[in-house]
Amino acid sequence: MKKFLSFAKSEIILVISFFLAIVSMFFVHPSLKYLDYINFSVLIILFCLMITVAGMRNIGFFKMLSDLMLKKAGNSRKLGFIMMNICFFSSMLITNDVALITFVPLTILILEKSDNFKDLILIAVIETVAANLGSAMTPVGNPHNLYIYSYYNLSIGVFFKTMFPFVAISYVLLSLLCFALSKNQLAPKHGSANRKLSKAHLLIYFILFIISLLTVLKIIPDYICLAITLITVLIVKRKLLLKVDYSLLFTFVFFFIFVGNAGRIDAIRDFISNIVIGREILVAAALSQVLSNVPTTVMLSGFTDNAIDLLKGVTLGGLGTPIASMASLITYKFYVKSKNANVGAYMKYFLFINFAFMAILMIYALYS
Repeated sequence: MKKFLSFAKSEIILVISFFLAIVSMFFVHPSLKYLDYINFSVLIILFCLMITVAGMRNIGFFKMLSDLMLKKAGNSRKLGFIMMNICFFSSMLITNDVALITFVPLTILILEKSDNFKDLILIAVIETVAANLGSAMTPVGNPHNLYIYSYYNLSIGVFFKTMFPFVAISYVLLSLLCFALSKNQLAPKHGSANRKLSKAHLLIYFILFIISLLTVLKIIPDYICLAITLITVLIVKRKLLLKVDYSLLFTFVFFFIFVGNAGRIDAIRDFISNIVIGREILVAAALSQVLSNVPTTVMLSGFTDNAIDLLKGVTLGGLGTPIASMASLITYKFYVKSKNANVGAYMKYFLFINFAFMAILMIYALYS
Protein backbone atom coordinates (compact mmCIF):
# COMPACT_ATOMS: atom_id res chain seq x y z
CA MET A 1 0.00 0.00 0.00
CA LYS A 2 2.84 2.35 0.87
CA LYS A 3 4.44 1.73 -2.51
CA PHE A 4 1.18 2.53 -4.27
CA LEU A 5 0.69 5.76 -2.30
CA SER A 6 4.27 6.76 -3.03
CA PHE A 7 3.75 6.08 -6.73
CA ALA A 8 0.43 7.95 -6.77
CA LYS A 9 2.03 10.94 -5.09
CA SER A 10 4.91 11.09 -7.58
CA GLU A 11 2.69 10.45 -10.61
CA ILE A 12 -0.49 12.23 -9.57
CA ILE A 13 -1.40 13.39 -13.11
CA LEU A 14 -1.02 9.85 -14.46
CA VAL A 15 -3.28 8.51 -11.70
CA ILE A 16 -5.92 11.20 -12.34
CA SER A 17 -5.90 10.53 -16.08
CA PHE A 18 -6.23 6.79 -15.46
CA PHE A 19 -9.14 7.34 -13.06
CA LEU A 20 -10.95 9.61 -15.54
CA ALA A 21 -10.46 7.10 -18.35
CA ILE A 22 -11.84 4.25 -16.23
CA VAL A 23 -14.88 6.27 -15.11
CA SER A 24 -15.64 7.27 -18.71
CA MET A 25 -15.63 3.60 -19.72
CA PHE A 26 -18.74 2.99 -17.63
CA PHE A 27 -20.61 5.44 -19.86
CA VAL A 28 -19.02 4.49 -23.18
CA HIS A 29 -18.11 0.82 -23.12
CA PRO A 30 -14.70 -0.20 -24.53
CA SER A 31 -14.62 -1.04 -28.23
CA LEU A 32 -12.32 -0.81 -31.24
CA LYS A 33 -13.49 2.80 -31.62
CA TYR A 34 -11.15 3.63 -28.75
CA LEU A 35 -8.27 3.31 -31.22
CA ASP A 36 -9.66 6.29 -33.12
CA TYR A 37 -9.25 8.44 -30.00
CA ILE A 38 -5.49 7.96 -29.80
CA ASN A 39 -3.18 10.23 -31.77
CA PHE A 40 -0.42 7.71 -32.43
CA SER A 41 1.64 10.22 -34.39
CA VAL A 42 2.10 12.43 -31.31
CA LEU A 43 3.05 9.44 -29.15
CA ILE A 44 5.57 8.19 -31.70
CA ILE A 45 7.29 11.56 -32.11
CA LEU A 46 7.45 12.10 -28.35
CA PHE A 47 8.89 8.62 -27.87
CA CYS A 48 11.57 9.15 -30.52
CA LEU A 49 12.54 12.59 -29.21
CA MET A 50 12.83 11.30 -25.64
CA ILE A 51 15.17 8.50 -26.70
CA THR A 52 17.30 10.75 -28.90
CA VAL A 53 17.74 13.47 -26.28
CA ALA A 54 18.46 10.83 -23.62
CA GLY A 55 21.24 9.52 -25.84
CA MET A 56 22.81 12.96 -26.23
CA ARG A 57 22.60 13.51 -22.50
CA ASN A 58 24.08 10.06 -21.79
CA ILE A 59 27.28 10.78 -23.74
CA GLY A 60 27.75 14.11 -21.94
CA PHE A 61 26.93 16.42 -24.83
CA PHE A 62 24.85 18.87 -22.79
CA LYS A 63 27.35 18.83 -19.92
CA MET A 64 30.10 19.75 -22.38
CA LEU A 65 28.05 22.65 -23.75
CA SER A 66 27.24 23.99 -20.29
CA ASP A 67 30.89 23.73 -19.20
CA LEU A 68 31.97 25.77 -22.19
CA MET A 69 29.41 28.47 -21.42
CA LEU A 70 30.15 28.53 -17.69
CA LYS A 71 33.82 29.33 -18.26
CA LYS A 72 32.62 32.85 -19.04
CA ALA A 73 30.74 33.24 -15.74
CA GLY A 74 32.55 35.09 -12.97
CA ASN A 75 29.71 36.23 -10.73
CA SER A 76 26.14 35.28 -9.89
CA ARG A 77 24.51 37.79 -12.22
CA LYS A 78 26.55 36.66 -15.20
CA LEU A 79 25.93 33.02 -14.31
CA GLY A 80 22.21 33.66 -14.09
CA PHE A 81 22.15 35.37 -17.48
CA ILE A 82 24.15 32.56 -19.09
CA MET A 83 22.00 29.81 -17.58
CA MET A 84 18.83 31.68 -18.52
CA ASN A 85 19.99 31.75 -22.14
CA ILE A 86 21.03 28.10 -22.10
CA CYS A 87 17.65 26.96 -20.73
CA PHE A 88 15.69 29.39 -22.91
CA PHE A 89 17.21 28.42 -26.25
CA SER A 90 18.06 24.77 -25.62
CA SER A 91 14.47 24.05 -24.53
CA MET A 92 13.30 24.94 -28.04
CA LEU A 93 14.93 21.74 -29.30
CA ILE A 94 15.46 19.40 -26.34
CA THR A 95 12.18 20.25 -24.50
CA ASN A 96 11.68 22.22 -21.30
CA ASP A 97 11.92 19.27 -18.93
CA VAL A 98 15.18 17.95 -20.41
CA ALA A 99 16.72 21.44 -20.27
CA LEU A 100 15.90 21.70 -16.56
CA ILE A 101 16.99 18.14 -15.75
CA THR A 102 20.31 18.86 -17.46
CA PHE A 103 21.21 22.36 -16.28
CA VAL A 104 19.53 23.01 -12.91
CA PRO A 105 21.69 20.47 -10.99
CA LEU A 106 24.81 22.12 -12.40
CA THR A 107 23.62 25.54 -11.22
CA ILE A 108 22.91 24.17 -7.74
CA LEU A 109 26.37 22.60 -7.56
CA ILE A 110 28.11 25.87 -8.40
CA LEU A 111 26.10 28.11 -6.08
CA GLU A 112 26.08 25.65 -3.17
CA LYS A 113 29.85 25.88 -3.11
CA SER A 114 29.63 29.66 -3.00
CA ASP A 115 27.02 29.56 -0.18
CA ASN A 116 24.97 31.98 -2.28
CA PHE A 117 21.54 30.63 -1.40
CA LYS A 118 19.45 33.70 -2.27
CA ASP A 119 20.81 33.84 -5.81
CA LEU A 120 20.43 30.07 -6.08
CA ILE A 121 16.67 30.36 -5.56
CA LEU A 122 16.30 33.23 -8.01
CA ILE A 123 18.43 31.61 -10.72
CA ALA A 124 16.57 28.30 -10.34
CA VAL A 125 13.25 30.11 -10.81
CA ILE A 126 14.61 32.10 -13.76
CA GLU A 127 15.81 28.87 -15.40
CA THR A 128 12.38 27.31 -14.91
CA VAL A 129 10.49 30.23 -16.45
CA ALA A 130 13.06 30.43 -19.27
CA ALA A 131 12.64 26.74 -20.14
CA ASN A 132 8.83 26.89 -20.00
CA LEU A 133 8.61 30.01 -22.19
CA GLY A 134 11.55 29.37 -24.51
CA SER A 135 10.14 25.94 -25.34
CA ALA A 136 6.98 27.65 -26.58
CA MET A 137 8.79 28.75 -29.74
CA THR A 138 8.89 25.37 -31.50
CA PRO A 139 6.53 22.42 -31.97
CA VAL A 140 9.10 20.11 -30.34
CA GLY A 141 9.77 22.41 -27.38
CA ASN A 142 7.23 20.69 -25.14
CA PRO A 143 4.57 17.96 -25.37
CA HIS A 144 1.54 20.26 -25.57
CA ASN A 145 3.06 22.22 -28.46
CA LEU A 146 3.69 19.01 -30.36
CA TYR A 147 0.17 17.80 -29.64
CA ILE A 148 -1.54 21.01 -30.82
CA TYR A 149 0.70 21.28 -33.88
CA SER A 150 -0.12 17.71 -34.91
CA TYR A 151 -3.75 17.50 -33.77
CA TYR A 152 -4.84 20.69 -35.56
CA ASN A 153 -2.45 20.19 -38.47
CA LEU A 154 -0.97 23.67 -38.09
CA SER A 155 1.58 25.00 -40.54
CA ILE A 156 5.03 25.80 -39.17
CA GLY A 157 4.64 29.40 -40.33
CA VAL A 158 1.41 29.93 -38.40
CA PHE A 159 2.93 28.31 -35.32
CA PHE A 160 6.01 30.56 -35.33
CA LYS A 161 3.95 33.67 -36.06
CA THR A 162 1.68 32.92 -33.10
CA MET A 163 4.37 32.19 -30.55
CA PHE A 164 7.16 34.61 -31.52
CA PRO A 165 5.70 37.72 -29.78
CA PHE A 166 5.24 35.80 -26.51
CA VAL A 167 8.76 34.36 -26.66
CA ALA A 168 10.29 37.75 -27.54
CA ILE A 169 8.51 39.54 -24.70
CA SER A 170 9.49 36.74 -22.32
CA TYR A 171 13.16 36.98 -23.28
CA VAL A 172 13.25 40.73 -22.60
CA LEU A 173 11.57 40.27 -19.21
CA LEU A 174 13.89 37.41 -18.25
CA SER A 175 16.95 39.45 -19.23
CA LEU A 176 15.76 42.35 -17.06
CA LEU A 177 15.05 39.96 -14.19
CA CYS A 178 18.68 38.85 -14.20
CA PHE A 179 19.64 42.32 -12.94
CA ALA A 180 17.98 41.37 -9.63
CA LEU A 181 20.88 38.96 -9.06
CA SER A 182 23.92 40.02 -7.06
CA LYS A 183 27.43 40.44 -8.43
CA ASN A 184 28.90 38.11 -5.84
CA GLN A 185 31.95 36.31 -7.16
CA LEU A 186 31.62 32.59 -7.68
CA ALA A 187 33.91 30.14 -5.93
CA PRO A 188 36.25 28.20 -8.22
CA LYS A 189 34.50 25.21 -9.72
CA HIS A 190 35.39 21.70 -8.57
CA GLY A 191 37.66 20.02 -11.06
CA SER A 192 36.10 17.08 -12.84
CA ALA A 193 37.50 14.44 -15.03
CA ASN A 194 37.03 15.30 -18.66
CA ARG A 195 34.94 12.66 -20.33
CA LYS A 196 35.80 12.15 -23.96
CA LEU A 197 32.77 12.77 -26.12
CA SER A 198 32.04 9.99 -28.59
CA LYS A 199 31.79 11.74 -31.93
CA ALA A 200 30.35 8.62 -33.54
CA HIS A 201 27.52 8.38 -31.02
CA LEU A 202 26.90 12.11 -31.20
CA LEU A 203 26.56 11.89 -34.98
CA ILE A 204 24.11 9.00 -34.65
CA TYR A 205 21.92 10.84 -32.14
CA PHE A 206 22.10 14.04 -34.15
CA ILE A 207 20.86 12.20 -37.24
CA LEU A 208 18.01 10.65 -35.21
CA PHE A 209 17.13 14.10 -33.92
CA ILE A 210 16.98 15.50 -37.46
CA ILE A 211 14.77 12.58 -38.50
CA SER A 212 12.41 13.39 -35.60
CA LEU A 213 12.29 17.05 -36.63
CA LEU A 214 11.54 16.09 -40.23
CA THR A 215 8.74 13.89 -38.93
CA VAL A 216 7.30 16.82 -36.99
CA LEU A 217 7.40 18.83 -40.22
CA LYS A 218 5.51 15.95 -41.89
CA ILE A 219 8.34 15.25 -44.35
CA ILE A 220 9.05 11.75 -43.03
CA PRO A 221 6.19 9.38 -42.01
CA ASP A 222 6.02 8.72 -38.27
CA TYR A 223 6.22 4.93 -38.61
CA ILE A 224 9.52 5.25 -40.50
CA CYS A 225 10.87 7.55 -37.79
CA LEU A 226 9.88 5.01 -35.14
CA ALA A 227 11.42 2.09 -37.02
CA ILE A 228 14.74 3.88 -37.62
CA THR A 229 14.95 5.10 -34.02
CA LEU A 230 14.15 1.72 -32.47
CA ILE A 231 16.52 -0.25 -34.70
CA THR A 232 19.34 2.24 -34.11
CA VAL A 233 18.90 2.33 -30.34
CA LEU A 234 18.66 -1.45 -30.07
CA ILE A 235 22.04 -1.66 -31.83
CA VAL A 236 23.78 1.30 -30.18
CA LYS A 237 22.39 1.63 -26.63
CA ARG A 238 19.44 -0.49 -25.54
CA LYS A 239 19.37 1.02 -22.05
CA LEU A 240 18.09 4.28 -23.52
CA LEU A 241 14.69 2.60 -23.77
CA LEU A 242 14.58 2.81 -19.96
CA LYS A 243 15.09 6.58 -20.08
CA VAL A 244 11.77 7.24 -21.80
CA ASP A 245 9.11 8.97 -19.69
CA TYR A 246 6.47 6.27 -20.15
CA SER A 247 4.25 7.88 -17.51
CA LEU A 248 3.83 10.90 -19.79
CA LEU A 249 3.01 8.69 -22.77
CA PHE A 250 0.40 6.74 -20.80
CA THR A 251 -1.01 9.99 -19.41
CA PHE A 252 -1.65 11.04 -23.01
CA VAL A 253 -3.30 7.70 -23.79
CA PHE A 254 -5.62 7.86 -20.78
CA PHE A 255 -6.63 11.44 -21.56
CA PHE A 256 -7.22 10.49 -25.19
CA ILE A 257 -9.67 7.84 -23.96
CA PHE A 258 -11.37 10.18 -21.49
CA VAL A 259 -11.75 13.03 -24.00
CA GLY A 260 -12.90 10.64 -26.72
CA ASN A 261 -15.54 9.12 -24.46
CA ALA A 262 -16.64 12.50 -23.10
CA GLY A 263 -17.10 13.72 -26.66
CA ARG A 264 -19.60 10.89 -27.27
CA ILE A 265 -21.74 11.88 -24.26
CA ASP A 266 -23.97 14.70 -25.45
CA ALA A 267 -24.56 16.35 -22.07
CA ILE A 268 -20.85 16.49 -21.18
CA ARG A 269 -19.79 17.57 -24.66
CA ASP A 270 -22.29 20.43 -24.73
CA PHE A 271 -21.47 21.56 -21.17
CA ILE A 272 -17.70 21.73 -21.71
CA SER A 273 -18.05 23.26 -25.17
CA ASN A 274 -20.25 26.06 -23.82
CA ILE A 275 -17.63 26.91 -21.21
CA VAL A 276 -14.58 26.65 -23.48
CA ILE A 277 -15.64 28.16 -26.82
CA GLY A 278 -14.75 31.84 -26.95
CA ARG A 279 -12.81 31.60 -23.68
CA GLU A 280 -10.01 29.22 -24.71
CA ILE A 281 -7.15 31.38 -23.41
CA LEU A 282 -8.63 32.00 -19.95
CA VAL A 283 -10.07 28.50 -19.46
CA ALA A 284 -6.86 26.78 -20.59
CA ALA A 285 -4.68 28.99 -18.38
CA ALA A 286 -6.93 28.51 -15.35
CA LEU A 287 -7.38 24.75 -15.75
CA SER A 288 -3.61 24.30 -16.19
CA GLN A 289 -3.05 25.62 -12.67
CA VAL A 290 -4.58 22.52 -11.14
CA LEU A 291 -4.23 19.92 -13.88
CA SER A 292 -1.01 21.09 -15.64
CA ASN A 293 -0.92 22.28 -19.21
CA VAL A 294 -0.29 18.97 -21.02
CA PRO A 295 -3.45 17.17 -19.81
CA THR A 296 -5.38 20.43 -20.19
CA THR A 297 -4.34 20.59 -23.84
CA VAL A 298 -5.52 17.05 -24.58
CA MET A 299 -8.77 17.56 -22.68
CA LEU A 300 -9.80 20.89 -24.22
CA SER A 301 -8.76 19.96 -27.76
CA GLY A 302 -11.79 17.73 -28.00
CA PHE A 303 -14.12 20.68 -27.44
CA THR A 304 -12.73 23.56 -29.50
CA ASP A 305 -11.43 24.16 -33.01
CA ASN A 306 -9.58 27.33 -31.98
CA ALA A 307 -6.04 25.97 -32.02
CA ILE A 308 -4.37 29.38 -31.77
CA ASP A 309 -6.13 30.50 -28.58
CA LEU A 310 -5.72 27.06 -27.03
CA LEU A 311 -1.99 27.24 -27.79
CA LYS A 312 -1.75 30.67 -26.17
CA GLY A 313 -3.78 29.55 -23.17
CA VAL A 314 -1.77 26.45 -22.30
CA THR A 315 1.50 28.32 -22.88
CA LEU A 316 0.49 30.94 -20.32
CA GLY A 317 -1.01 28.16 -18.21
CA GLY A 318 2.46 26.70 -17.78
CA LEU A 319 3.20 29.70 -15.55
CA GLY A 320 1.68 30.10 -12.10
CA THR A 321 1.60 27.17 -9.68
CA PRO A 322 4.38 24.55 -9.52
CA ILE A 323 2.09 21.93 -11.11
CA ALA A 324 0.97 24.20 -13.96
CA SER A 325 3.88 22.80 -15.95
CA MET A 326 5.26 19.43 -14.92
CA ALA A 327 8.72 20.72 -15.87
CA SER A 328 8.48 23.19 -12.97
CA LEU A 329 8.32 20.28 -10.55
CA ILE A 330 11.70 19.11 -11.82
CA THR A 331 13.40 22.26 -10.57
CA TYR A 332 11.49 22.10 -7.29
CA LYS A 333 12.57 18.49 -6.66
CA PHE A 334 16.21 19.36 -7.30
CA TYR A 335 16.08 22.47 -5.10
CA VAL A 336 14.49 20.86 -2.03
CA LYS A 337 17.35 18.35 -1.98
CA SER A 338 20.00 21.09 -2.09
CA LYS A 339 22.07 22.35 0.85
CA ASN A 340 20.12 24.59 3.28
CA ALA A 341 17.04 24.56 1.05
CA ASN A 342 14.41 27.11 2.10
CA VAL A 343 11.13 25.89 0.61
CA GLY A 344 9.16 28.90 1.85
CA ALA A 345 11.52 31.38 0.21
CA TYR A 346 11.60 29.34 -2.99
CA MET A 347 7.80 29.25 -3.26
CA LYS A 348 7.58 33.00 -2.58
CA TYR A 349 9.93 33.82 -5.44
CA PHE A 350 8.45 31.14 -7.70
CA LEU A 351 4.82 32.23 -7.33
CA PHE A 352 5.52 35.96 -7.53
CA ILE A 353 7.67 35.73 -10.68
CA ASN A 354 5.46 33.18 -12.43
CA PHE A 355 2.20 35.03 -11.85
CA ALA A 356 3.84 38.35 -12.77
CA PHE A 357 4.95 36.89 -16.11
CA MET A 358 1.50 35.36 -16.62
CA ALA A 359 -0.25 38.68 -15.96
CA ILE A 360 1.93 40.59 -18.42
CA LEU A 361 1.64 37.96 -21.16
CA MET A 362 -2.08 37.48 -20.53
CA ILE A 363 -2.71 41.19 -21.13
CA TYR A 364 -0.86 40.90 -24.43
CA ALA A 365 -2.75 37.70 -25.37
CA LEU A 366 -6.17 39.18 -24.69
CA TYR A 367 -5.67 42.61 -26.21
CA SER A 368 -3.23 42.07 -29.06
